[in-house]
Amino acid sequence: MQTFLEETLLSLKKNHDDIAELTLVLPSKRAGGFLKNYLGKHAQTASFLPKIISIETFIEQVSGLSIIDSTELLFKSYQVYLNTASFSEKGNFENYSTWAPTLLNDFNEIDRYLVDPKAFFTYLGSIKTLERWNLQEEKTELIEKYLQFWNSLLDLYNNIKQILLKEAIGYQGLVYRVASEKIKTYSKERKNEKYAFIGFNALNAAEQHIIQHLLQTGNTEVYWDADETFMNDPKHSASLFIRRYLKKWGYYKNESANKEKNRPQGITDHFKAKKDIHFVEVQKNIGQAKYVGELLAGYSKEKLHKTAVVLADENLLIPMLHSLPPNVDSVNVTMGAVLKNVPATLFFELLLSLHSVVSGASKEQSKWMYYKDILSLINHPLGTVLLSSASDISHKISTENKTHLSSKDISQFSDKEDAKMVALLFQDWGNKSETAVTNCLKILNELKKQFQENPVQRVVLYQLYQIFSKIEALNHDYPHLDSVKTVQSLFAELVATTSLDFEGDAYEGLQIMGVLETRVLDFENIIVTSVNEGVLPTGKSNASFITYDLKKEFNLPLYTEKDAIYTYHFYHMLQRAKEVTLLYNNHSEGINTGEKSRFLLQLEIEKQANHTISKTVLSPKITPTVQTMKTIEKTDAVMQRLQEIAGKGFSPSALTSYIRNPIDFYFQKILRLQETEEVEETVAANTLGTIVHDTLEIFYKPHEGKLLTSEILNNLKPKIEEEVTKQFKDTFKGGTFDKGKNLIIFEVAKRYIENFINHEISEIKAGNEIKIISIENNLDVDLPISELPFPVKIRGKVDRVDQYNGQLRIIDYKTGKVAQNNVELVDWEEISLDYKYSKSFQVLAYALMFNHEKPFENTEAGIISFKNLNNGFLKFGKKEKVRGGAKDQIITQATLDAFAVELKKLILEICTKEIPFTEKEIE
Repeated sequence: MQTFLEETLLSLKKNHDDIAELTLVLPSKRAGGFLKNYLGKHAQTASFLPKIISIETFIEQVSGLSIIDSTELLFKSYQVYLNTASFSEKGNFENYSTWAPTLLNDFNEIDRYLVDPKAFFTYLGSIKTLERWNLQEEKTELIEKYLQFWNSLLDLYNNIKQILLKEAIGYQGLVYRVASEKIKTYSKERKNEKYAFIGFNALNAAEQHIIQHLLQTGNTEVYWDADETFMNDPKHSASLFIRRYLKKWGYYKNESANKEKNRPQGITDHFKAKKDIHFVEVQKNIGQAKYVGELLAGYSKEKLHKTAVVLADENLLIPMLHSLPPNVDSVNVTMGAVLKNVPATLFFELLLSLHSVVSGASKEQSKWMYYKDILSLINHPLGTVLLSSASDISHKISTENKTHLSSKDISQFSDKEDAKMVALLFQDWGNKSETAVTNCLKILNELKKQFQENPVQRVVLYQLYQIFSKIEALNHDYPHLDSVKTVQSLFAELVATTSLDFEGDAYEGLQIMGVLETRVLDFENIIVTSVNEGVLPTGKSNASFITYDLKKEFNLPLYTEKDAIYTYHFYHMLQRAKEVTLLYNNHSEGINTGEKSRFLLQLEIEKQANHTISKTVLSPKITPTVQTMKTIEKTDAVMQRLQEIAGKGFSPSALTSYIRNPIDFYFQKILRLQETEEVEETVAANTLGTIVHDTLEIFYKPHEGKLLTSEILNNLKPKIEEEVTKQFKDTFKGGTFDKGKNLIIFEVAKRYIENFINHEISEIKAGNEIKIISIENNLDVDLPISELPFPVKIRGKVDRVDQYNGQLRIIDYKTGKVAQNNVELVDWEEISLDYKYSKSFQVLAYALMFNHEKPFENTEAGIISFKNLNNGFLKFGKKEKVRGGAKDQIITQATLDAFAVELKKLILEICTKEIPFTEKEIE
């Protein structure tokens, strides 16, 4: 296959005795590199190279200006903005940097298309005035300032232009405009120089003016990289721009003096040739990378050298590199890995974000840092490298339940050797940009020492160091960086536009590139990923202040023309290729609709006779599995642990956890596995229960053996807030409960206690007598089971035992909602089998234990539910049938004996070696 650049070289050699006299201008430096490579391949004798430059370099030469870096332009333009008198109110740099890049991009656009600035900004100001169309109403101060802003843009534009030209610099559009103005002078001074413009498509107005002028001198040629199939189709947007130039440029018009000489060059007829085109529908982006890897694994070395993998979505680069098969021994990556996607970048984003939030807080809150922000930093791979005590800090934050910490807290949690790094990371930066940049550079220097043996990480750290050094230089030259927030914004912008370049043989082996890098290059085998609508083409973009009608009026490119650029690139990739694989993601997620690109549909509808189109749909294999419940056999070690538990005593909660799911009992009690200890940010239900229980214990414990009176209870009410606060501090530890959900839960806890005491007072006022027997009494009882070779106990803590009008009551508090039917039972066998009877099981277990300590004849056992306080004491009851029938709510020795039978059966099941722990399906 002969590429476009090779065809162009042959044509140039045919038309010129010595091509060394030519200046060859190409769309990019990369294209120039490939052209030099082809010159070397086809050179038969030693000769001088022609001058090969990119269009941007050529424009700089013509204009005599250098293109300024976009970040420095932002700073310079802000200085101009502050000095522009027509803006009555000036925002700070942080505010300016949110809208200025869009405006500067619009300035760039109007200059590239040689739009008259005065006419343009006058028109824009008029549009903004008409938007406030109700002109009869008096304009408010806000509307006046709004209109003044738009009417001041011309002054800002002129002032920026003036400042830049004084320094012989300019943004790209300004350099193009100046080059367009100077081209006549430039061409006269170099009237003997010959130019060839190679492989251009969508030219801005300045480029068109420059190239047309040079064409008229007779010393210039243009080689279009186009195909007759599209050129002959007046509706095909792949040739939209070139058809327009051939129609409108005077050089190509029929009236031209020399039709043969002036006919367009570079237009060939390759697209109609035989091609195998394969559409591949894949689920998710990673599936595309894996498929490409499998495809390349079947390629020979020779075929790989003629293959290009084009990534329409450049975020696929890293997955693609990880998916390359072993037979790819030579690869050239023309696109860089975006620095933003590197883990080290995330570390500094987290650090700047943390200090930005702290700096933006009120004076009272500015010293406090949110625990999740701290954990994100210290648990990051770089955080663990910088802080040897990272895991200790994380553990102490969890154990002390700290949701907000000061730098002093973190210092206390860390080791002494980490003191310097803790200060750099967490001490207050005072919202000073200089401190932020200096500290980040010091951290990077420390990281550099840690990664001496890791070349990839060192390259990343070097790039980050360069970015912070650039911010430091800008901070030194300009006073605008006045806060951590501005450093954060600038850092985010710079990492988004900085990439890590790969080194490799640029002209041999497999090529991996982005869509724009394919300009003027041709490959026999093309694999394109992410051929999805919204990716290729990209779709509409609203990053502009220029309205649609304004673009129409001043002949600025519309979104349809931007679509045409992508159409050209897409069809150009296919133009000379013989084997084409086009992949797209069919998975809908977020903003990705899973819709294939319109280009694929277009290929199908406009199918050429020699094209073969095939389709493959890839989907993951689904292997149906039958879910089986886990079964764990009881080993000798398990039996030893069960004997240990039995000796200390089974608690009612442990036994009910077994009834709920034996596997949970195995993990929690046998293996002693606990849930990961995390900071309890919002008060959990069990924490609330503990707080209420402990408060009631403090209140009622001193009154054991006494009759409750209204006076005793009324004296407790003023102490509620103080005691609940104390219990919150003890149980919730470092957690805050003065705002948000926790404040609501704090008030709920107070209300529970107050309502309970009021309920007790109303009982006493109604003539009932309540005597406290015991509060939070620890009980246990031996449970002889002859079938087991070891002793068994049950143990537990009874919340309260009292006498109500002489009737003994065993009471369990519940902060959750419990109804009467939750403590009623029909069939004794169900109590040890079904978890819904767990409340009945617990109160009967407490009754059995209390009876052992102080035998009773008749008692009542039940629950007081703080969410169902109106129903008072919910007594356990044995019913004859589910609905209706007699109900026995008195617990006698017979009741306890019946319960003991079921209790022994349950413990025997737990402790019998032959019965495994079998998982239950939880509904």
